[in-house]
Amino acid sequence: MSQRTEVRRAIEVERQAIDVRQAIGVVVSNDWVNDRYKHMTVCVPGLAQVSQPGQFFHLLCGVASAGPLLRRPMSVYKMDPLRNEIHFLYHVKGEGTQLLAQRQGGDPLDLVGPLGQGFTLNSRWHRVLVVARGVGMATLAPLVAVARRREMAVDVILSARTPRDILGAREFAAMGAHVFPVTDEDGSSDLATLQSRVEALVDQGQTDALFTCGSARLTRMLRDVAIRRGLPGQVAVEEHMACGIGMCQGCTRVFRRDGKDVHLRVCQEGPVFPLEEVVYP
Repeated sequence: MSQRTEVRRAIEVERQAIDVRQAIGVVVSNDWVNDRYKHMTVCVPGLAQVSQPGQFFHLLCGVASAGPLLRRPMSVYKMDPLRNEIHFLYHVKGEGTQLLAQRQGGDPLDLVGPLGQGFTLNSRWHRVLVVARGVGMATLAPLVAVARRREMAVDVILSARTPRDILGAREFAAMGAHVFPVTDEDGSSDLATLQSRVEALVDQGQTDALFTCGSARLTRMLRDVAIRRGLPGQVAVEEHMACGIGMCQGCTRVFRRDGKDVHLRVCQEGPVFPLEEVVYP
């Protein structure tokens, strides 16, 4: 049995029934991180304790003048069980997130979750490599935190357009991760250059697994590296989600599993999948 197959089966065994709830939380804070992103903290008893890295919540943004909006899927950025707090980092760009951006401390927030299947860390791993583009670091932040608590070494490559757009560098460094920022501005995030850095870290650091989120080009590159090097990996796939619980089938896409093309729901069977199963045209 290959290491990737063994890890995938272990993931399937370890995943437990998800305790999904609808709850009304209270916004603690909702602050701008830069000119595009906001960091929202929500107090909601009982949910931080059962949330796992890679899972998401469906947030009710509000009601626009033209009519009701669908909930927005938002990955968990941080969890603070002692304070009953869940954190979200989001890009303010559409009608839904613009409504979320108006929430202030003390406002109620209707949310459903935790939803989906999260990341899994094998207890035999000693070092993992995480590659994030932009706000994708928010989905990967809880994974890094758990890995460091388990005393795993973590290498984190953070990619963005400019140094100003790099998110999470200080946060990950404070956790004890080794952080490598790369940007479009200086050419260090070019795919070929980035792949060379990934392979160098794999060679030097005895990497046990690879992780990423969202970006199609990063996922393709890491998938190819993982297959060539015989490494397991996981990716949090991004997709439009209407219901978030697998009923509408709107987030269904093709994956390659056990040599066959299968149709899986990102919100239900994912959003985290083994790297080698993700298919991009």
